[in-house]
Amino acid sequence: MKSSPYYRFLESCREAGVMPSRICLVASISEQRLFLYEDGKSLKEYSMSSSKRPPSCQENSFGTPWGLHEVSEKIGEGEPEGMVFKGRVPMGLRFWECEPDEQEKNLITTRILRLCGLEVGLNAGQGCDTFERMVYLHGTNHEDKIGQPASAGCLQLRNKEILEVFEIVPVGSLLYIEKG
Repeated sequence: MKSSPYYRFLESCREAGVMPSRICLVASISEQRLFLYEDGKSLKEYSMSSSKRPPSCQENSFGTPWGLHEVSEKIGEGEPEGMVFKGRVPMGLRFWECEPDEQEKNLITTRILRLCGLEVGLNAGQGCDTFERMVYLHGTNHEDKIGQPASAGCLQLRNKEILEVFEIVPVGSLLYIEKG
């Protein structure tokens, strides 16, 4: 079906000249949904949160970048649920163990899928590089905001859900982020 997220993913791959991955993700900013596919079959759908600011591929915009991305790195394997990461390094505290002022912040928790843009001039290259902007798919300490724009550019899932996605999605899998 031409209106399905998977079809739009395939079209994006075709336009970018990229071979679709067997396991892929499609993030809809307008719906605040993340779709997981394997061999074209829908496996699961999640509520997510993208940026509080309008979508943007420009550095320092704090907007969620759109277009075709690759999962370039998986970070956090073996860490307990709720672990806080700073600079992609586990801090040794889970978010509920942090000081109250730290808990008010939007923390990176549980697992990180680091993203690399694949479209030069859009989300890859100088001034717009998703990898250099450190845009991730990760857990959050503010699960009550999932389903509405809440991040500083990343895609956020509930902690149990990022654990699930982390186990299913290998490095090299593609993620297509739909702008509208």
